[in-house]
Amino acid sequence: MKAIALVSGGLDSTLAVKLIKDQGVELVGLNFKTPFCLCDGKAGKGCVSHAQQATTNLGIEFKVMSISEDFLAVLKNPKHGFGSNMNPCIDCRILKFKKAREFMLSSGASFIITGEVVGQRPMSQLKHTLKLIDKESDMEGLVLRPLSAQLLPPTIAEEKGWVKRDKLLKFSGRGRRTQMDLAAEFNIKDYPCPAGGCLLTYSGFAKKVKDLLKYGILNLEEVALLKLGRHFRLSDEAKLIVGKDEQENERLAGLAGPEDHLFLPSKVNGPGGLGRGRFNPELIRLASAIISFYCDRAGENSAQIIIKTGKDKEEIITAEVIKEEDLELLRI
Repeated sequence: MKAIALVSGGLDSTLAVKLIKDQGVELVGLNFKTPFCLCDGKAGKGCVSHAQQATTNLGIEFKVMSISEDFLAVLKNPKHGFGSNMNPCIDCRILKFKKAREFMLSSGASFIITGEVVGQRPMSQLKHTLKLIDKESDMEGLVLRPLSAQLLPPTIAEEKGWVKRDKLLKFSGRGRRTQMDLAAEFNIKDYPCPAGGCLLTYSGFAKKVKDLLKYGILNLEEVALLKLGRHFRLSDEAKLIVGKDEQENERLAGLAGPEDHLFLPSKVNGPGGLGRGRFNPELIRLASAIISFYCDRAGENSAQIIIKTGKDKEEIITAEVIKEEDLELLRI
């Protein structure tokens, strides 16, 4: 028998794979790629890398599916609303299950497994919510949750004897001690992001997403910028992203398009800034004043700022430092 295992790279999905693989089921690990993974994506330490390592350690096939564009469509109008911030957890899960169902059918598998635990996540992992998600994704009876299976109605895989229900578990709640104890029993080590996570659950990041939605510019390119620097809304049609370190300064410069403005300190140390949208002379001076605020000015109340537009246009202005209270009013 063959099944699709939804693997995040976290502990729960790793344990679920181990439990079902030990029952002799052939598994293919499937990881969904979105722009909002909470894990550290630097130096090969992102969620996809963790998921691939987990499946390699367990000896199963691994596939990655990007659902970024579909996810943004969900984010713009989630049928079941948001969680505490901008996290459309129920609609996100429905989307993933629909995609998993397509993959299941195309690969000759008969059911899917997940690492979900009843009651672990207040929005998407309550019993009635799990039932709703299965129904709306056309996956009723086809989703096996090995860590909590004995707390849930038997699935088709259990009823047909493809897996033995008495070898499945009844974990519940937000705690992780039982999972960690089971990991030790299975000799599973080095499991980063044991709880998984999503940037949309964080209020600071959520504010930036709300800004993109408000101004109708929620797309993958703009979302990528949300992970960099400090963000300031200068007008309905213009925003500024200010780098926090040298690496971010370089990345912002590399992301600048032909219509964007780059703001760079001249003769002083300080951050770079990427201006996107429509900039008039007043907004150029405002953006320069923000860059000046973060420069090492040695007590001076102004700094020289280089403004680059496209490949050829460049000017230098002397910008007085913006007042901190005015700066905070512009911060997203």
